Amino acid sequence: MTTHNMLIAPDFSPERFAGWHMFNTLIQKRANLNMHLNTPASHAEQQQIITAGDIQVIYANPFDAATLIREQGYKAVARPIGKSDEMVIAAGANSDINVLEDIKAGATIAMANNRDVKLIGLRLLEAVDIEESDLSWDVTETYQAAARKVIKGDAQAAFFLAEVFHGLSRLTKAQLSVLIESDLADISHVLLIKDDFPDTDIFMNAILNLHNDPDGQEALAELGMPQGFEAVDEEDAEFMIDLMETLLD
Repeated sequence: MTTHNMLIAPDFSPERFAGWHMFNTLIQKRANLNMHLNTPASHAEQQQIITAGDIQVIYANPFDAATLIREQGYKAVARPIGKSDEMVIAAGANSDINVLEDIKAGATIAMANNRDVKLIGLRLLEAVDIEESDLSWDVTETYQAAARKVIKGDAQAAFFLAEVFHGLSRLTKAQLSVLIESDLADISHVLLIKDDFPDTDIFMNAILNLHNDPDGQEALAELGMPQGFEAVDEEDAEFMIDLMETLLD
């Protein structure tokens, strides 16, 4: 039996790792497919795998999805229900940055390499007249590393994917202060399938019906997607890409 490759974007909380393996096991069983799960640790590793390998299925963040759809022959087929990609800007709890206005030109922002989080964060900072060129950027391997930079005082603030921030340990969050959290609702990760993937229909049937039984519900709960997935059509995908491009402009 042919083995297909599925890649999961690296910007999920560590506690979701087991959930992705449960998800992959169930999809293989229900679609009768061999799926090899790729879980890169960083955006750079993700790019290497996509460039070097034959990846049929990608759970992608919205920024990467735009490029993969427009330039690399993928189509968006599904997204998690009720799970938009929001972001948090946080400072150290003991620092003198208590509100967004306290971030001044010359500040260092720590963040993992996630461009949609950066775009949304910069849009939020426009309200206090701060632009990308006003800031220094410390790009870390993980969001946890970005949190440590802020706590140690090596960065004045950090950008986080909201889900990852809320999944940080209680001790870590106690040392951080949330300055703002976005509320966009229309931007989310999406499941992409390569145009020439031969088993799209049976794969999609397995994905869209995961929430209909206890095993599927358990896997989805582990992923923080209790409502499961909904189908995405080309118009939905184009709307989100347009929104991402608006953020870029």
